Parts: sequence; C-alpha cells; structure tokens
Amino acid sequence: MSIFKKKENRVRVLFIDQKNDFASQMAEYFTTKFYSDRYEAFSAGPEPDIIDCELISAMYQNGEDMRRQVSKDFENEDYLPKDKTYDFIVYTEKEAFDQLSGNPEWKGRQILAPMRSRMDYAATDDLELYQEYVRSMEEVRDWVKENMADPEKLASMVSA
Repeated sequence: MSIFKKKENRVRVLFIDQKNDFASQMAEYFTTKFYSDRYEAFSAGPEPDIIDCELISAMYQNGEDMRRQVSKDFENEDYLPKDKTYDFIVYTEKEAFDQLSGNPEWKGRQILAPMRSRMDYAATDDLELYQEYVRSMEEVRDWVKENMADPEKLASMVSA
C-alpha cells in the first residue's frame, strides 16, 4: 500500500519558479499530460508574470499546446488548492528554493530540481533561440517522464 493515498488516489504536487512563467509551467503541463491519473499538478511563483510567449510558440511548433496555462501567485485560489497542502513542492530554480523552502505557508515535502532557464541561453539569432527553447522543453519533459512516473521516486528526492 502506498504512503501517498489521497482523494482520488492522486499525489498533489506544486511546481515553483520565481515568476511561474517558464519551467514550472512546463512541469505542470507535462505532469498533467503524462500522469493525470497519478497527480494533481499545480504551479505558482511569488512574482507571477505572463508565460513566455516564445516558449508557448516553440512548444506549439513541437506539438505541445500549453496556451491555456496561466501564471499564478501563491494566493490564486482559482487555480490552486485553498488548503495549500501538497505531497511535494518541486522548485525548478535554486534561487526560488533558497528563498522559499521551508516556508510554513505550505504543507509538503520539498524538492530542489533546478532546470534550465532563459538566463542560460547563449543564442545569437532567432534559430538558436528557438533551439534553446526546444532544449528547455525537452529537458523538462524528460525530467517529468523520468521522475514523475513513480511517486515513490519523488520521496527519495526530498531536499528540505
């Protein structure tokens, strides 16, 4: 018997990055796409912004439609659970982890899983920029496929 029994037998996970406009959005999207039977996936950030339009375009060109995703702060009760209880909180940026981990506002085991950000891009033209976005998308997709397939694996990744 799994230790992660919840309503509907799904594990609740929150993905966080500073602006909830990049990796956390992709992680929520791919978790829902691949594992909606296992997870209730959410994403948020302390400084919500619009989701990166070039990211949305690059994903769409690669068969992934995340146009319905919405950037959220932690108080957004339209898209986040009112009880602020999660089984896992996954930080996709080290800076956000350093700033927010251990926050008593949330209940849940916390995981640091840093992923590429736009700050890592070294593109010099539009084609290279597109390729950087595709690499970011592939990295997040692959991380989700590898680490979210089994909720028990997340337990071994807890950082705080």
